Amino acid sequence: MITHHPSLLRPPVLTLRAGALGWRPTSPAFLSTTVSAPPPPPLLRLRPLRAAADGASPISGDGGKRVVPPPSLQAALLGFVRSNFLPLALVGGVILGLLDPTLGCLAHKFSLSKYSTFGIFVISGLTLRTKELGAALEAWPAGLYGLASILLFTPFLAQFVMQIQFFPPEFITGLAMFCCMPTTLSSGVTLTQLVGGNSALALAMTVLSNLLGIITVPLSLAKYIGAGAGVSLPTEQLFRSMVTRLLIPLIIGKVARETSKGIADFVDRHRQGFSIASAVLLSLVPWIEVSRSRSLILSLEVKAFVVALTIGVILHLALFAFNAAILQVLSRLEQKGESVFAKKEYARAVILVASQKTLPVLIAVVDQLGGALGESGFLVIPCVAAHINQIIIDSVIVNWWRQRDQHFTNTK
Repeated sequence: MITHHPSLLRPPVLTLRAGALGWRPTSPAFLSTTVSAPPPPPLLRLRPLRAAADGASPISGDGGKRVVPPPSLQAALLGFVRSNFLPLALVGGVILGLLDPTLGCLAHKFSLSKYSTFGIFVISGLTLRTKELGAALEAWPAGLYGLASILLFTPFLAQFVMQIQFFPPEFITGLAMFCCMPTTLSSGVTLTQLVGGNSALALAMTVLSNLLGIITVPLSLAKYIGAGAGVSLPTEQLFRSMVTRLLIPLIIGKVARETSKGIADFVDRHRQGFSIASAVLLSLVPWIEVSRSRSLILSLEVKAFVVALTIGVILHLALFAFNAAILQVLSRLEQKGESVFAKKEYARAVILVASQKTLPVLIAVVDQLGGALGESGFLVIPCVAAHINQIIIDSVIVNWWRQRDQHFTNTK
């Protein structure tokens, strides 16, 4: 039987020359009979290097500090585009429609805006988590206020808008009609998703306000715009449009998410990409509308168009400020626990959705009027501008909200 010496079973010991660590024995140590071993060198521990707060790099091998070069121009531009993608896409669509309306008119011919709205709500269904539906039911007081603001308060402002003396008068009439419309079909939901609000609550207010708008819009127009105009809405056609462009795509997206875990995981991993896709689809609407109205827009005097543009901006800012102020007041009325009006995800959804007005319903109404309230093109032009402006303004506010939230998160 083969045996091994016990020393061979010991773990190997790595030895270093004393000079390797900077220690050399002195002469008396060599002359003494008993050589005492020097104390072992201290253990060397590596600490993680952290970047300096002022942007300087960690200490380099020569003991100096190297300054990290600033990001390149390309990286800075890319970051700016990512942070402001939606307003840039909307402005780009407007500029493209004014420069060359050919593609926009062709897109309108093939009803591309209908498909874009369909795609937006498919994405909404794919990104809609089930827990958000329950949260939307919990926030029913906020949703009820949003519907009241959309269908009752803002149409009430139309009678005051009609008192403005302006030429051409169709501009003011068109803006007053715009106040009587329900909320936007897609932009309010998209912006709510971008800012991290409760998209289920935004969807509920969007669907209900547009369905109830079939009843409230003709009543509001008849009362505040003109009782003798003979306003009538294509109720069946509008209802069918709401079902096919909102409910069906939303159900398709939601069913796909719930029936396939792979789809749900993929969507959750790429939520930013789906948000960008929604923004691109949304930007198609102003591009098509500006392309269609380009000849009328260019035929107007610059002063008249600027004044109408300013009135539309003031109207939207007034609605936005009013809804924000009312929600602030309501949030302080409830004493027990945290009010649903005080929760950021609910408040932002209500403010965004309740402050916007839809353009497609107005165009359908103008078509049904047959010129009873004036030139149809002049009625629509200020509303197209107001529709674009409200999306751009709200996208800027949403971007500011997101940056503020990010800054608050980083400072924690």
